[in-house]
Amino acid sequence: MKRKQEKKINYLDLVPKKNEELRWHSDHKERMILEVENRGVFHTIAQKFFGKPRFTKVHLDDMGTFVWPLIDGERTVADIAVFVKEKFGEKAEPLYPRIVKYFQIMESYHFIVFTNRNEG
Repeated sequence: MKRKQEKKINYLDLVPKKNEELRWHSDHKERMILEVENRGVFHTIAQKFFGKPRFTKVHLDDMGTFVWPLIDGERTVADIAVFVKEKFGEKAEPLYPRIVKYFQIMESYHFIVFTNRNEG
C-alpha cells in the first residue's frame, strides 16, 4: 500500500505578513503587545453579560518583541533569523527550529499569514 506523500513546507523560505486587522503597541517596558478582538456571538454575549473585554492582549517576550517589527511582508523567515542571531547570539539557539516554531504559533493564532517570496 502506497502512502500519500506529504508536501514538505520549508518555513525558512516563506514570507510572513502581519494580519492587518490586528492592533499592536508597546508597553512601558518596550515590550510588544498584540491586541486581538474577541468577535462572534459567544464573545458578544460574554462581553455584555459577564464583562469580558472586547480585546485580548498578548504580551510578547524579548525575542518576539524584537521579531514583530521585522515582519514586513518582504523578509523571509530565514532573513529574520539572521537578525535574531545577530541580536541574541547563543540565547537564540537552536535558532532555526525555534524561529520556525515561533512563526507556526503566530500563524496558528492568525497573527500572521505566509506568502511565498514570488507571490508578493
